[in-house]
Amino acid sequence: MAKSAKQRSTGKSATSSRKRLNSKKTATAPIGLRSGTKQSAAIEMLRCRDGASIETLTKATGWQQHSVRGFLAGVVRKRLQLDLESTVVDGIRTYRIKAGRAAGSMKPEPTAQKF
Repeated sequence: MAKSAKQRSTGKSATSSRKRLNSKKTATAPIGLRSGTKQSAAIEMLRCRDGASIETLTKATGWQQHSVRGFLAGVVRKRLQLDLESTVVDGIRTYRIKAGRAAGSMKPEPTAQKF
């Protein structure tokens, strides 16, 4: 007995082709920021010499406190691999992106050579 047209399989599933497309997209996509977004505004605030507190980031972006903390850990530290330091000044914790190398970069810093 032959299978009906509905039961026949072509061997390719729609989900496997979607997974392949998504994996290619993420593998070659450069990590960058668009200007004018909440993320870019928050990163600009973090790059300032004084940094930014969670309260100032929540006011600037409209995010809740837990979302700002997730942004700092997930986007700034993990995805963008930026060095984020936190300090407590007058009882207020401020976060700042260190100038210089990104965290996790494997290139050694150049050293001065003596001749």
